[in-house]
Amino acid sequence: MKIILLLILLLLLLSVRNTRSRRHNMGNSDTKLHFRKAVIQLTTKTQPVEATDDVFWDQFWADASTTVQDVFALVPAAEIRAVREESPSNLATLCYKAVERLVQGADSGCPSDKERQIVLNCTRLLTRVLPYIFEDADWRGFFWSTVPGAGRAGRLDANGDGDDEARPLAESLLLAVANLLFCPDFTVQSHKKSSQDAAEDVLSIDSCEYIWEAGVGFAQSPPLNFVHDLNRTELLKLLLTCFSEAMYLPPSSDSKSLNPWVTFFCSAENRQALPLFTSLLNVVCAYDPVGYGIPYNHLLFSDYREQLVEQAVQILIVTLEHDAGSAAGSALQALDASGAPAAEEEEQESAGPDNLFVNYLSRIHREEDLGFILKGLARLLNNPLVQTYLPRSAKKIQFHQELLIVFWKFCDFNKKFLFFVLKSSDVLDMLVPILFYLNDARADQSRMGLMHIGVFVLLLLSGERNFGVRLNKPYTLRVPMDIPVFTGNHADLLIVIFHKIITSGHQRLQPLFDCLLTIIVNISPYMKSLSMVAANKLLHLLEAFSTPWFLFSSTQNHLLVFFLLEVFNNIIQYQFDGNCNLVYAIIRKRNIFHHLANLPTDTASVQKALQKKRKSRVSRTNSTEAESMEGSRPAVPAEPGTLKASLEATPGIDKITEKSQVTENGTLVAVPQSDSPQAAADNSAMSGASDTESNSERDHEADHTESESTRGRLSSVSSSVACSANPDWVLSWKGKLPLQTIMRLLQVLVPQVEKICIDKGLTDESEILKFLQHGTLVGLLPIPHPILIRKYQANAGTVMWFRTYMWGVIYLRNLDPPIWYDTDIRLFEIQRI
Repeated sequence: MKIILLLILLLLLLSVRNTRSRRHNMGNSDTKLHFRKAVIQLTTKTQPVEATDDVFWDQFWADASTTVQDVFALVPAAEIRAVREESPSNLATLCYKAVERLVQGADSGCPSDKERQIVLNCTRLLTRVLPYIFEDADWRGFFWSTVPGAGRAGRLDANGDGDDEARPLAESLLLAVANLLFCPDFTVQSHKKSSQDAAEDVLSIDSCEYIWEAGVGFAQSPPLNFVHDLNRTELLKLLLTCFSEAMYLPPSSDSKSLNPWVTFFCSAENRQALPLFTSLLNVVCAYDPVGYGIPYNHLLFSDYREQLVEQAVQILIVTLEHDAGSAAGSALQALDASGAPAAEEEEQESAGPDNLFVNYLSRIHREEDLGFILKGLARLLNNPLVQTYLPRSAKKIQFHQELLIVFWKFCDFNKKFLFFVLKSSDVLDMLVPILFYLNDARADQSRMGLMHIGVFVLLLLSGERNFGVRLNKPYTLRVPMDIPVFTGNHADLLIVIFHKIITSGHQRLQPLFDCLLTIIVNISPYMKSLSMVAANKLLHLLEAFSTPWFLFSSTQNHLLVFFLLEVFNNIIQYQFDGNCNLVYAIIRKRNIFHHLANLPTDTASVQKALQKKRKSRVSRTNSTEAESMEGSRPAVPAEPGTLKASLEATPGIDKITEKSQVTENGTLVAVPQSDSPQAAADNSAMSGASDTESNSERDHEADHTESESTRGRLSSVSSSVACSANPDWVLSWKGKLPLQTIMRLLQVLVPQVEKICIDKGLTDESEILKFLQHGTLVGLLPIPHPILIRKYQANAGTVMWFRTYMWGVIYLRNLDPPIWYDTDIRLFEIQRI
């Protein structure tokens, strides 16, 4: 009955809204016509229009009923390009006049509704025009040039000193937008009872008293005002458009290339940097899409806060991308044990400009602030996992990719946050949704970027001992994932899903296989009790990766076997007690290890294995799918017509990690590459495994391969061009296979297990497991090897990958209005699947 009443109420609200919109549209047709005429005049005028002709220019922002959708509809792309090519002075004057009105609005504080509307119209117009200025290399420096007579001493900045040099148009625009984001009665709630706004009051107010939401560094929660949220959203959209100049530059190997818009906006020149960073962060982390949990509330009422949160999180990831390597390094080094900035950072800050957003992020250290951030991100990332009895009754957010990037930035830039995340089981609130997204997206080629960012976050976390320890907590949630039912802990969940990604994921996930196994290697010394399901999955991967045809078909396939053997060795040496399930699985599958130890290396055997490759591929595909999909269903591929942004190639695992050895007291000591046990193997062509969706030729090639085969998932790991396998190459790594510990275990335990089975006539696995559970190998195994951890290490390749991924996400998430659609993007390619 309640559901029926809710549906009736929904229909009534929709009918009232449609009636109002029809009346509104009838009244707006005249104003839209005037605006359209002004656009046509701009494109058809052969003579430049003077900047002093305010009657003409006011036509573009005087109307009170123009929406952002109207601006995008009434200013076609073809006409913007026509003005740019045929009447460049008119386009330049239009931009200058729009920025001038924004500066005037920021200086006056927008005391009237008319001035606020002018500011919004100028904001929408610039949002529409800017991408077409960025796409033309000849225009790219326009906003960084100075307008004669309108610099710091001119109309664009009336408060400047006459002696100062002219301020570039871009700086005036950015400062105006920053000030407008803290304009009383426009974007923030006024603290004054009377609305007496004077220019000096607006410019002298302390914006830190007007932070948008309670949270980090701010205790009061201002009342919600949907008009303020809408105005903030439009200004942030313009800000994001300004920053998007990076989309129109080709990928560069120079990681130090800075975005001038971001550099200036996050510098000390912007007095609103601190309140704005705090506002953006608090708005994101305080947002609760479910609210009071009223079913279908998102269908009955518009949630304007969600639009603001989406724009806020996108501004955050863009501004924190700036100078990622050096800024992060200096910020981390500048934090001492107490959380206070060290003296060195103060010297660095005075020595040169720095990204204040990164600086502020790295300084957050209070436990309540860190807890607020972590809980907020976890709540939003877990939102799509929430299950209700009523279908589609709870609101589902769509900006999880941006949230993962924000979480990544916090973990990478703020060590105290990383330690806070890992010091309790709260990290599992982040792990479960990440695994959910990985499992859900594994067969969808349009979400390869999501797969990468999820794996990168887990790789970063796995470099810390506490992450492996936390995974031993029992997994009791019932998240809707198509995986086999098991009873175990979070480490089991991770292994089961990683196995599923490798055996039933999209073929372009090949570059991630070594990352996935590296994560398991990093956590393996701390896994106390694997379930039988997870143990069998690990043995199944080793069986699949150790077949001769697979090992010989690519120069780096054997490295996957090295990783898995290292996992088994770590568990046997450091967590033998409690891992009877894995030991039993190793004993049952002992033939795999014997075959590896006796791998043929003569030319005839190698060639024979390669000849069987195609035949084995089909049979291996069928058996793998049957085994990996037990009790589950395959992920749904992308719908036809889905847009996908291409990505840069993923660097190999040896390029994005550095090896550290765990000492007896638990500290990490860096290990030189040449001193590692598998130096020769790891030094092989790992970077060759990074052939991901980096250009259209590769995409075409992959699509062609996919159409002519039945997607031999595991076999797709092998290189498209078989390497020239020869006995010397096989011998170079076969002798380094770390089989000694496992072979010693088998030598000791197999006779004992066989004897018990014969003596007692056992056919029940539980008795064997009980025997293994109480057994010991103390004094029988080789001396424990040192624990080797591969920690994530940023480099130019990962910086470029993150830049393309981040802007690709932003492009695809901003289609209403379509800010960058059909413009000449050069940072990545947009493909339709």
